[in-house]
Amino acid sequence: MKHIRAALALVVLSLAASWMPANAEPTRVVVRARSLDAKFIGTHMGGVSVVLTDASTGKVLAKGEVAGGTGDTAKIMQTPSNRFGVISDAETAGFEAVLDIATPTLVKAEARGPLGRPGAAITVSSMMWIIPGRDVVGDGWVLTFPGLAIEAKVAREAGRAPVITANVTMMCGCPITPGGLWDSNDVTVEAMLLKGESVVARTTLDYAGTASEFAGDLPKAGPGHFILRVIAASKKTPNVGVVDQPLDQ
Repeated sequence: MKHIRAALALVVLSLAASWMPANAEPTRVVVRARSLDAKFIGTHMGGVSVVLTDASTGKVLAKGEVAGGTGDTAKIMQTPSNRFGVISDAETAGFEAVLDIATPTLVKAEARGPLGRPGAAITVSSMMWIIPGRDVVGDGWVLTFPGLAIEAKVAREAGRAPVITANVTMMCGCPITPGGLWDSNDVTVEAMLLKGESVVARTTLDYAGTASEFAGDLPKAGPGHFILRVIAASKKTPNVGVVDQPLDQ
């Protein structure tokens, strides 16, 4: 009889434990945004907004902005990679959240940036299982941002053709120069005028002698309202940037 009572007591305790809410355990998660084939996106480019949500419920767990420096160039871009090596340091841009989760949680990270270049900003998302008490630190959760950031303008001077100038950088703001780590010879930059959806004129923009600057004469297309489109593309990676802006001639 004693054995039966003991067994029943164990069953009751087990059932009671199963109904008790689990205690949330603070868990650190570091999120970083890295430009494809370049360094980390940080304060120099206006940062990156980050929202972490419970993928199953949509509940927002944390949100904030990536801030900090682009990181150590030699460590990130020039030192041979080590499988488990950490390429970030205390100054490298990141967003650190502390999640209060009680059970393994599938977390969705959604990041948008660079916020300082709205015309180049894209949204990148990813999912990862986060276990209570198991911090995601070091390099952390790295989201890759493909693309090139472009700012274009048209300068008009009396007696000469209008000139299109485009500032083209990596998404982290890293400069593009001849023979540089990000070589201008590996990038094509083209400007075109659109009337509706039709391209009515186009021209190539060449390196203009200053880091990340490309320039060329505005093609003639007669008077009217146009869209100036500038496209920059890497010859060696998937990186492409596109910017549109209205233009009256």
